[in-house]
Amino acid sequence: MAYEELRERGLVEEIRPDFRQVLTLLTRAMKDLSTAKANVSIDKEWAYTIAYQVMLGAAKALVAAEGWRPRGRDQARTVIVLVGELLGEEGQPLVNVFDRMRRKRQDFMEEPQTPIPRYEVEGALKDAQSLIERLVDLAREKNPQLAFL
Repeated sequence: MAYEELRERGLVEEIRPDFRQVLTLLTRAMKDLSTAKANVSIDKEWAYTIAYQVMLGAAKALVAAEGWRPRGRDQARTVIVLVGELLGEEGQPLVNVFDRMRRKRQDFMEEPQTPIPRYEVEGALKDAQSLIERLVDLAREKNPQLAFL
């Protein structure tokens, strides 16, 4: 189990789930997805970056709903590993996309002159939408009150 290994390495700790925080993170992720879509025609690289942040925010919400909190360096990578565990083998292709987006976003942040093709941005937006829908469903299973989302 990835969670146990990460816990032993001090990269994740157990917390009491705070579903208000989960709701806040999911609501923000959905709002940010709209922002990303609106920015494609203005700045496609930044729209891609926002799409990644959408995925990360929704993933952090699910991890928090599970009662986990990433610690230390590379928290985004830890969140991706945890989400991969929660989604299982069926969700692995989407988790792989999420991890590629993490790396590409980091490359863009370090080398801002690197263009991101429009088709990749549009694919990232679709993937972000898919991931957020899956994560919202899983979070609702943890707390049915999130059905109002």
